[in-house]
Amino acid sequence: MSRPGSGLLELLVEHGVPDRAARLYLTACRAGPQTASELARRSAVDRVEAYRLIEGLAAQGLLNATGTRPRRFSAISPDRLVDRWIARHSDRLRRLERDRTRILADWESARAEPGDDGAQKFTVLDGRESIRRFLRKRIGTAEQRILVSATGGWLPAMIDGGLDRALRDARDRGVAVRLVTEVLPTNLPEAKHFAGIATLRHASATVSNRAVVLDRAGALVFVSGDDGFGGASEEPVALWSTSPEFVRLARDYHCRLWASGERAEARFVELEEPARALLPVVSGREAQPFQRLKEIAKLGMRASGVREFHLDLPELIDTIAHQLGREIAPEVEGQSPAEVAKNLARYYATHTMGRLTVDREKPLTLRVTGCFACMPESPEIGREMCPQLLRTIFEARLGHRWSVSRPDPTRHARHGCVFTAIPT
Repeated sequence: MSRPGSGLLELLVEHGVPDRAARLYLTACRAGPQTASELARRSAVDRVEAYRLIEGLAAQGLLNATGTRPRRFSAISPDRLVDRWIARHSDRLRRLERDRTRILADWESARAEPGDDGAQKFTVLDGRESIRRFLRKRIGTAEQRILVSATGGWLPAMIDGGLDRALRDARDRGVAVRLVTEVLPTNLPEAKHFAGIATLRHASATVSNRAVVLDRAGALVFVSGDDGFGGASEEPVALWSTSPEFVRLARDYHCRLWASGERAEARFVELEEPARALLPVVSGREAQPFQRLKEIAKLGMRASGVREFHLDLPELIDTIAHQLGREIAPEVEGQSPAEVAKNLARYYATHTMGRLTVDREKPLTLRVTGCFACMPESPEIGREMCPQLLRTIFEARLGHRWSVSRPDPTRHARHGCVFTAIPT
């Protein structure tokens, strides 16, 4: 005849609870809340070992601690414990039943994959879902670099197939991910999504095929479907190979597109902020654009019924100065502020813009005398145009932002205008 609790003791052991820990739990069930030393004594378990086992039972939720000094441990009821085991095993069975089809499909797919024996093998993958499963698995094993050449229309499909998540996980593991694709108005949201996952470039040339290179160890190239042979409505077919020559060809294809590509950030700006319409002012034919400005003003007044409006002259001068600076900058050589200032002085002298001298190099202080802008009837030109002109030249030549002080031409007309230029 079995002793009371022996069936529950066997179940506890079957579920991974050590025999002595199971005895401690059953003692707590019978005796109610007990201290650790009382449970050890009642269960005939060494006190030091009992403390360790009790902490383990508490971590598993079989014992609950109450109080502080000394703590007392009470057991959850056996019926709650058995119900917990039933629920846990039922959940596992439901998950197994739910995932049965996927597990068996993964097994069938794995049977067709190249082996790991180092031999050069080619594998044909047929169908979108088969290709996606294969890529997700391979991306999950990448260790160094993933190179993706994608047509613009493939980006949404990559997201639908979970390849974006696989690439993000690879990036989080420290794998370098590079993607070159056609960033178009139709796929701009998807391109921005991938820009947060991979280093992205817009391909200036047409991407004629889709390819993925992983760690220089294998490459997958689409040969049918949206690209390659066949029509867009057909199920795609892809070729995977570990052949070094095949991998090299796919990698070189990606690198060619990458080298001539455009940074994604610049492409985003190009699509979202198209170039502004320009009104060219050509020397000798200045009257034509100013006549156009007059027509625009008259049209606005006639359409709105407004009889008078005022132009912001400093804003207009700032725009003109900025463009003049961009036009002058390529004519002024130099890789340092002092070199740019020296060559700018020559430019001023040869273009009848007055005389520019360098008063100090640190901070860079420039003095302009004999300038057309220093006239009583046009102080705004010197106050607005000259600082913006100088700032644009320094920024265009030296590649970072500059701050140029604004002088008062009415006070410096005799001794010249002094400008302090400081990088920011």
